[in-house]
Amino acid sequence: MPAKRLRPLAPPPAPVVRESPYPGLDLLPSAILLLDVEFRINHANPAAEALFESSLRNLRGQPVDRQTQSEELGLLLEEALRGKWSHRSQELELSFAGRERVSMACVLTPIEQGDNRVLLELRAIDQQLKVEREERLNEQAEANRELIRNLAHEIKNPLGGIRGAAQLLEFELPDKRLREYTQVIVKESDRLQSLMDRMLTPHRPPHITSVNIHEVLERVRSLLAAEFPRKISLVRDYDASLPELRGDKEQLIQVALNVARNAAQALLGAGTKNPEIVLKTRVVRNITLHKERCRLALDLHIEDNGPGIPESIRDRVFYPLVSGRDGGSGLGLTLAQTFVQQHRGTIECESRPGYTCFKILLPFS
Repeated sequence: MPAKRLRPLAPPPAPVVRESPYPGLDLLPSAILLLDVEFRINHANPAAEALFESSLRNLRGQPVDRQTQSEELGLLLEEALRGKWSHRSQELELSFAGRERVSMACVLTPIEQGDNRVLLELRAIDQQLKVEREERLNEQAEANRELIRNLAHEIKNPLGGIRGAAQLLEFELPDKRLREYTQVIVKESDRLQSLMDRMLTPHRPPHITSVNIHEVLERVRSLLAAEFPRKISLVRDYDASLPELRGDKEQLIQVALNVARNAAQALLGAGTKNPEIVLKTRVVRNITLHKERCRLALDLHIEDNGPGIPESIRDRVFYPLVSGRDGGSGLGLTLAQTFVQQHRGTIECESRPGYTCFKILLPFS
């Protein structure tokens, strides 16, 4: 009896990928809603889904004023539909998914597109201020780096001449006891040369590989423990589920080390009782970094319980040559900011007496 031939299995159907009818709106960092004549939601971009903590499938057909618990928004939408104005920006107190009410910048624009009658843009006031502040800081940081780079190049050339002249003079001095003065010139020239090299270091492009951020932080912990043995409590608060980053491991070590070392020096300099540094990692979703939407990002906090950054320099801690410590070069945080920006991330500082936190956000992809 002939063997029964098996019919080959049919390949599984390819997944259906439905393209968004509004790809331009979906790329915007602010929350965008398209509403029909009864102010029901026809479309919500990913930023709006994140704001409402709900998917487009669940939001579609829902009255927007009910979703935001705002009668005032409903009145403004009625005015927009009656054509009293073509474009209007308003600050409103709105609530989302039962959360506390927040101040939002609302922009309403009447439109005529299929069933859509109003385009509603929502953006948190603090987010708007944060974006503007980030842009100003980036511009200022770039201007400062350009100034420092030019200054460093101008200083390096005569510095080499001074050092060479001091060495030649040392051989010509008849009294060997006078050589200690030329040695001072040589050593100080070397110190300034090292400072100039550090000013120019950030302009090396990063070497990108896969990086485990917790390996980076453990390296920093070991360096701090060796530098400040048994003087400071180093606390881990890690999210073990984090994926690996794409970045330059040595630069990321330098970022965390510069921030943590500053914290350690501030703690010991102020004689803080029970000094403590906390290294904390978390993940954040759907965040905008440098005007790019990131679905997943690292949220790294380096916290200490020290005296806080002096108010006089709090807004300038990332500027070059600004230091709150006697003898500090004022370059550690400048280098940290440069390295973070080269990784398409941001670094911010919150400080008050008894608490200082440097928050570093880095995209995972």
